Amino acid sequence: MSDKLPLVRLSFATFVTEGSPTRLFRMLEASKLTKRYNAVIALDALDLLVEPGQIYCLLGPNGAGKTTTINLFLGFIRPDGGTARVNGQDVASHSVETKKDLAYIPEQVNLYRSLTGLENLEFFTGLAGHDYPRDKLLEFLLAAGLPGGAADQRVGAYSKGMRQKVGIAIALAKNAKALLLDEPTSGLDPLASYEFSQLLRQLAKEKVAILMTTHDLFRAKEVGSVIGIMRRGTLVTTMSTEQFSHTDMEKIYLEYMK
Repeated sequence: MSDKLPLVRLSFATFVTEGSPTRLFRMLEASKLTKRYNAVIALDALDLLVEPGQIYCLLGPNGAGKTTTINLFLGFIRPDGGTARVNGQDVASHSVETKKDLAYIPEQVNLYRSLTGLENLEFFTGLAGHDYPRDKLLEFLLAAGLPGGAADQRVGAYSKGMRQKVGIAIALAKNAKALLLDEPTSGLDPLASYEFSQLLRQLAKEKVAILMTTHDLFRAKEVGSVIGIMRRGTLVTTMSTEQFSHTDMEKIYLEYMK
């Protein structure tokens, strides 16, 4: 790798359908997305695309704008400029409709501790308008990697990794087209982090678009297909994880943090 660090901008990929080049569908799209808090720019004209089947990892220090980006896609806050689109719809003007296509897993999954994993799944899928029988709910939990015997245990006894798996099961049951994750592997042990990454890969194979914020360069390289580095509200570079080794990526990241 040369001393000069490349600024890598990924062009929008194409594939061939019946002999004609076709643009891949834009599931998550930010266009000049901007957010200010008083005089402070939290997000500065962000352009970002996440396609179905893609795992896009946002790296950066605290205050870089990563969580702000997630919150804008969720409609938790309104932009001061630009647009966030989910499945082609503007989040600001279609907040209810866009949430139907999204599932969100924060750093700490908020579940009812006094309910079992199965009861939590039943409750949250019911809020989304689904009425699954017990056997189907168990299928979702097993597909998310939760041990079979844990489904009827109270969530208060779960590890963080087990709670994250219930979050994945909720996304599966909701049939979400896009998954937003904010520091989902923070605090997980290496095995739980690996298992969670395997779940994300499986969802990507099923054409779910995944946008994940993280501080973990190693995990981002392992699970991501695209990495974006943010600093002070700006997306300073994007790169394919196939383009760089772990060592090179760390050098690039540290160089941008200077």
